[in-house]
Amino acid sequence: MPAFSSSRPAPDSPLGRLMATLPRSGRVEWIGLRPAREQAMVAVAEVEAKGGGGLRGDRYKGRNGERGVTLIQAEHLPVIAALAGLEAIAPATLRRNLVVSGIPLVALKGRRFRIGELVLEGTESCDPCSRMEAALGPGGFNAMRGHGGLCARIVEGGTVRVGDAVAAL
Repeated sequence: MPAFSSSRPAPDSPLGRLMATLPRSGRVEWIGLRPAREQAMVAVAEVEAKGGGGLRGDRYKGRNGERGVTLIQAEHLPVIAALAGLEAIAPATLRRNLVVSGIPLVALKGRRFRIGELVLEGTESCDPCSRMEAALGPGGFNAMRGHGGLCARIVEGGTVRVGDAVAAL
């Protein structure tokens, strides 16, 4: 049996072409900032982002940029709620910066994409932290596994607004 490989298939292979096919754009549904560790998220209609950094007003703004922006799919919120035994989850509870709909975030990992004026690059999965157990109740950490979203580096800064399109480049 061949060993498991986490590398991407060649772009010109049949699987590589399938993985690169994203014919529809998504949409920003919600924007939130984490002003400081363990403080409540602040919902905003728009935010400025610095290339190589983070979002103005977010606690991660001065870091190395690999986690400059965190994103989660709106379509996963009801799934996480169901797995946690809840009726619904407010986006701020999950502590991600952007909630987007209509485009599979997993397909943007390792790729560049545009949101409003920003150009981002998906860097890694945004796995849940232990705080999700307290936020969602017993089993909350596991309810988010596989649904935590995507971390992205800001390649080109600018402004992102609720309603902006999300499209692969």
